[in-house]
Amino acid sequence: MSVTVRVPAKVNVQLAVGAARADGFHDLANVFLAVGLYDEVTVTPAAELTVTCEGPGADQVPLDRTNLVARAAEALAGRYGIDPAVHLHITKDIPVAGGMAGGSADGAGALVACDALWGTGASREELLDICAELGSDVPFSLVGGAALGVGRGEKLTVLEVGGTFHWVFAMAERGLSTPAVFREFDRLAEGTDIPEPVASEQLLEALAAGDPDALAATVSNDLQPAALSLFPELADTLAAGRGAGALAALVSGSGPTTAFLARDAESAAKVAEVLGSSGTCRTVRVASAPAPGATVLGH
Repeated sequence: MSVTVRVPAKVNVQLAVGAARADGFHDLANVFLAVGLYDEVTVTPAAELTVTCEGPGADQVPLDRTNLVARAAEALAGRYGIDPAVHLHITKDIPVAGGMAGGSADGAGALVACDALWGTGASREELLDICAELGSDVPFSLVGGAALGVGRGEKLTVLEVGGTFHWVFAMAERGLSTPAVFREFDRLAEGTDIPEPVASEQLLEALAAGDPDALAATVSNDLQPAALSLFPELADTLAAGRGAGALAALVSGSGPTTAFLARDAESAAKVAEVLGSSGTCRTVRVASAPAPGATVLGH
């Protein structure tokens, strides 16, 4: 018997970043939107815990106990006195190291799959608690849809979305380290008064109304200047997408993926075509939002 769970990628439509805390983290107001690019995690009983992976970028995915799928299985097993003897297989379609929370999604997928396989009866609150222990973006991968994350992003409030939003994502030629981007944020902000991060009311209203023009006018990412400082070529990708008619262009999270909001599916296809031939990125993907969170496909 095996269980397969599908999990979505995410884009940050707002990422407000506060000053560095004593523990090294930053308080955030992080508005997540799940998008229709998915990984699948399949869990099967085995002699011992093993991890395998297939799909684009699979060679970059660690297959040892550092992978969030292994850590998720061990965390749930530890709470219920279960031997985590399972084979965890990841089928990748979310870009690897792309700032779209693919690794976090896989962790959430493994947790939901192991819970279904073992029949632990864990509550949703307990699963979200384990997700928060695994990483700041993992709880949202379980929830999906749209949500505001505060604290370091792990404390979620589900948000209303009133329509479908069309996105284009451009994957960069190289990666960007999230810790390095936060360090650069701190360096650039040195000596300035950093306000408390709060969600934009206009942005939340735009999401609830399903209005792409209003959303485009309010998207923001406080990490974008730091990402562009470390990876200046991303500015060329952003400019190419804007030139192709995107309503908004921004770095997604800590990057290096850039995200482009389009008015409709036809416009998204045009933006994707122009970006794909612009020579400013490695590959381009089109997806709509919101997308459901971790979903059991069958067992």
